Amino acid sequence: MEFLRKLKICTLFVFVAFLQLGQGFYLPGSYPHKHGIGDYLNVKVNSLTSIDTEIPFSYYDLPYCRPKEGIKDSAENLGELLMGDRIENSPYRFKMYTNETQIFLCQTKPLSTEEFKLLKKRIDEMYQVNVNLDNLPAIRYTKKEGFMLRWTGYPVGAKVEEGYYVFNHLKFTVLVHKYEETNMATVMGTGDAAEVIPAASKTGSDPPGYMVVGFEVVPCSFQHNAGSVKNLHMYDKYPSPISCDPGTVAMPIKENEPLTFSYEVSFVESDIKWPSRWDAYLKMEGAKVHWFSILNSLMVITFLAGIVLVIFLRTVRRDLTRYEELDKEAQAQMNEELSGWKLVVSDVFRAPAYPSLLCVMVGDGVQILGMAVVTILFAALGFMSPASRGTLIIGMLFFYMVLGIAAGYVAVRLWRTIFCGDHKGWVGVSWKVSCFFPGIAFLILTTLNLLLWHSNSTGAIPFSLFVILILMWFCISVPLTLVGGYFGAKASHIEYPVRTNQIPREIPPQKYPSWLLVLGAGTLPFGTLFIELFFIMSSIWMGRVYYVFGFLLVVLLLLVVVCAEVSLVLTYMHLCVEDWKWWWKSFFASGSVALYIFLYSVNYLIFDLKSLSGPVSATLYLGYSLFMVVAIMLATGTVGFLSSFWFTHYLFSSVKLD
Repeated sequence: MEFLRKLKICTLFVFVAFLQLGQGFYLPGSYPHKHGIGDYLNVKVNSLTSIDTEIPFSYYDLPYCRPKEGIKDSAENLGELLMGDRIENSPYRFKMYTNETQIFLCQTKPLSTEEFKLLKKRIDEMYQVNVNLDNLPAIRYTKKEGFMLRWTGYPVGAKVEEGYYVFNHLKFTVLVHKYEETNMATVMGTGDAAEVIPAASKTGSDPPGYMVVGFEVVPCSFQHNAGSVKNLHMYDKYPSPISCDPGTVAMPIKENEPLTFSYEVSFVESDIKWPSRWDAYLKMEGAKVHWFSILNSLMVITFLAGIVLVIFLRTVRRDLTRYEELDKEAQAQMNEELSGWKLVVSDVFRAPAYPSLLCVMVGDGVQILGMAVVTILFAALGFMSPASRGTLIIGMLFFYMVLGIAAGYVAVRLWRTIFCGDHKGWVGVSWKVSCFFPGIAFLILTTLNLLLWHSNSTGAIPFSLFVILILMWFCISVPLTLVGGYFGAKASHIEYPVRTNQIPREIPPQKYPSWLLVLGAGTLPFGTLFIELFFIMSSIWMGRVYYVFGFLLVVLLLLVVVCAEVSLVLTYMHLCVEDWKWWWKSFFASGSVALYIFLYSVNYLIFDLKSLSGPVSATLYLGYSLFMVVAIMLATGTVGFLSSFWFTHYLFSSVKLD
């Protein structure tokens, strides 16, 4: 008891400290910013990204202009750091509602051999420069075959024939909305909250204010006159007009020659209101196809699952009704002629092989599944908008750690059930639960992080953050799992409805290998999510925004139902052929969907990410895919096992067998 008391105190202390740490982070996008005319707006830069390598790099790794006050990192939360975002200040600055043209930024030093090669390499690898203003990423529009395409960021440069050209002049367009509302509730689009947020007193002399509701960029390559920029300083006006034509290139990259950068900005008043300013980013291409495909998948899978469920219930009910309607003499005679699942009554609850591992995997599966459901639910309700960078990752970490209590409870109670109420060893089981999946994740992510460190990528997790994650693991997740295990040890175990013989029954030879059925069972759950999986993969690896969490929640719930039904059917089939080793098979019957997801990931790498170059990029992709697949296997396998356990317990408690 003394140990438990100290454990609770330590957990409470670390949790409070974690909350204090979280208060130091700024969650952008949570309230509108009013800017007066002439107020300075500072543009920030994020990591350079590429769908060709999937390895982010710092903006200032390239010979770009640096701000006068020096490079300063913006306050970033845990989620942003884990996503590889490195937001820094930039020399680009605007004055609210003040159009400016021909603004000279800087002329770099002559390019060294290393800088020249690095620029060419980044252009070959299709790297994009990501800039943002008031938390809005810059959007770039291009026309292709009559269609308007939307991109975030702009390319570092372009390769034309054998020459390399850099985009050194940027044409910015800032969309603003006039701040005229009398209270914040009207600005946010919630007029019923006017009593909560009082209106500011208006004197009639207050200058008009504006909110940034859009940010667009057009990159150009322009050859500046070397003599004209010799005596210019930052933010001076370039003496001659600058023609910004995105269809032509004029500024070649040459070794031992400097680069000159400039920009222009124009402000356009827009009808877009603050709550709608992210709509342009959240529109997914092919929305009609996306919605139709998902609805079609849901209908087909629901129909198939309904048929399976009806057939299954009718078969089991017929067996039970036929047996229970017999008189005692007929039952005694029938017991001698039992066939199918009734023959394994004395072996069906025999302890499986590697019971500790099964308990650990089921506990971790409960934790992962609970984290996924709660996180997606909050995201579907709008609490984890892309405007608040990193909140999705923070939410996943928070819910995963809190649900360690459920993981420890389920694992230890299952352990006690398997061993008929013996609570010895519950601490060891709880420790294994708290270290099994996090240990696998730590091993995979550390290996990938070493590759990113070697590449000097901003995607590499800093060592200090590594220490924080380990402290969160051992000071929050592990204690909470032990607390859950303690309650699981105190709870009563589930009693079996039948006795188990000491000598196990021999399993007759099967016509087909049982593991072949187990592996084939994963195709039906895979059919519920493969369409949604394409959009998720495109969001992660193609730089697109994914925000249809409502559909994802429906697909996840349908996946849970289908996994449960598939595992039930397969368990019943195994029992009917006198195969009483159903424990692990029920787990992998639904968990085998992870195998098909991994094969789909390999297919996506080969056919959809054709531009992905280099062994490091492919290793990163496969490493993250493996991490995702392990989590899915544990979650879906847990659903299948728990549903099969409930069914088996219900089946053998519904009929009395001597």
